[in-house]
Amino acid sequence: MDYKTLFSKTPPTKLFLFSAIPGSIGMLASALYQLIDGILVGRILGDTAFAALNLAMPLVIINFSLADLIGVGASVPISIRLGEKKEKEANNLFTCSCLLIVGTSLLFGGLMFLLAPPLIHFMGAKAELAQLAIAYLRVYALCAPITTIIFAVDNYLRICGKIRGSMFLNIFMSILTAVLEFIFLYLFDWGIWAAALATCSGMFICSLIAFYPFFRGKLQLRFCKPQFHLAMIKQIILCGSPNFLNNIAARITSIFMNILLLRMGGEIAVSVYGILMFADGFVQPLLYGMCDSLQPAIGYNWGTRDYSRVKAIAKRCFIASFVLSIASAIVIIAFPEQLVHLFTSNADGALMDMAVIALLLFSTTYITRWFSFATQSFMAAIEQPIFASIISISTALLFPILMVILLWPMGLNGLWLNMPTTALLSAILSIIILKRFQKIQQKN
Repeated sequence: MDYKTLFSKTPPTKLFLFSAIPGSIGMLASALYQLIDGILVGRILGDTAFAALNLAMPLVIINFSLADLIGVGASVPISIRLGEKKEKEANNLFTCSCLLIVGTSLLFGGLMFLLAPPLIHFMGAKAELAQLAIAYLRVYALCAPITTIIFAVDNYLRICGKIRGSMFLNIFMSILTAVLEFIFLYLFDWGIWAAALATCSGMFICSLIAFYPFFRGKLQLRFCKPQFHLAMIKQIILCGSPNFLNNIAARITSIFMNILLLRMGGEIAVSVYGILMFADGFVQPLLYGMCDSLQPAIGYNWGTRDYSRVKAIAKRCFIASFVLSIASAIVIIAFPEQLVHLFTSNADGALMDMAVIALLLFSTTYITRWFSFATQSFMAAIEQPIFASIISISTALLFPILMVILLWPMGLNGLWLNMPTTALLSAILSIIILKRFQKIQQKN
C-alpha cells in the first residue's frame, strides 16, 4: 500500500492492525537474537559463559546506541517532512543519517575494542569470567561499522510503508543468526566469541538485503548528494535523544546492578538478573515494535496537522500496550520455573529458588510500565524530544538509582523490586507530562 494512503486514509483501527502487529512481530524477531544467544551460550558453553554474556551485553547495547540515536532521530523528522510534502529534505535526512551511522560506528567500535578489558575488570569480573566477557564484547566492537546500520534501516522501511517486508527481514535475521550460532558453538565447538560472530554475520547479511531496494531507487526514500548542516544534525540528535538516553542510561543501570549483584550474590545473582533481562527482552520488543511501528503514521499526520487522527492512532497504541503488558505479567507469574530452565541446563536449588522469587517480584513491573512506554513513544513521534527524554532518563537511570538506595535494606529482593517500583514512578511522571503537554496545546 502507498505510504500516503496507509498513513492518512486507512481507518485508525485497520492502520493499527496493519502496522502494529507486523511491527511487534518484526521487532520481537529482531530482538530474539539476544534471547537465542543467551539460551545457546547458557546451555552449550555453561553458566560462566552465560554470566560473561550478561556482563558484556550492556556494553554491546551501548555500542549500538549511537546508530539507534541517528536512525530514530532521523526517522521522526523524515516522517513529518513527508507529511509536509518536503520530500527533498526527507531524502537528504535519509542519506546523511546513513553516512553518520557508518562513521560514528567506526569510531565508537574502535574505542570499545580498546576499552573492553578495563571496562570488564571495572565491573568486578576476574579470571575466566573476564576473559570470556572481553572476547564477546570485542567481536561486536570490530563488526560495528557493518552491523549497526540494521537498527536504522528497519525504521526507513516502515516509513516507506514496507512494514511486512521489515517484519520478514527481522524474522529471517533471527533464524539466520540462530542457525549460525548453533553451527559455530555446537558443531564447530568454538568459544563465546563465535556467538558474537554469528550474530554480527546475520546482521551484516540482512543489512545488505534491506538496503538493496534503496540502492535501486525503488522506494520513496532515495539516496541523494548529502548536504550536511548543523541544524539538521542538531535536529537528529534532539529527536533521537529519548531512545539514546534510554539505551545509555539503561545499560549504565545494568552495569551498576551487575556490580552490586556480583558482590552481593556472586555469579548466581548475575545469572538470575540475566534471566530477568532476557524475559524482559521478550516483552519489551513487542511493546517497542508496536509503538515504534505507529510513529511514522503519527508523525506524518502531525505534519499534515490532522490532530484528531493522531489522537485516534495514539489511543489504540495505549490500549494495546496495556493488554500486552498485563498478559506478560500473567505468563511470568504462571511459568517461572520453566523460564529458568530455558536459560540454564544446571538450575540447582539455590539458583532456582532465587530466580523464581526474582521473577515473581519482577512480573509486577508490567502492571504500570506500559503507560510510560507508550507516552514516551508518542512524545518522540510528534517532535517533543524534551518530554520524551525526561521520561526516558528517569525510567532508565534516575528512578532505578533512587530505588536502589531506598530498597537497599531488603538486600537482593530490593534489587528484584527495582524495576516494578521504577515503572510505577515513571507512570506517575508520564501522567504529569501528558497533562502539561495538553495545557500547552490548548494555549496554542
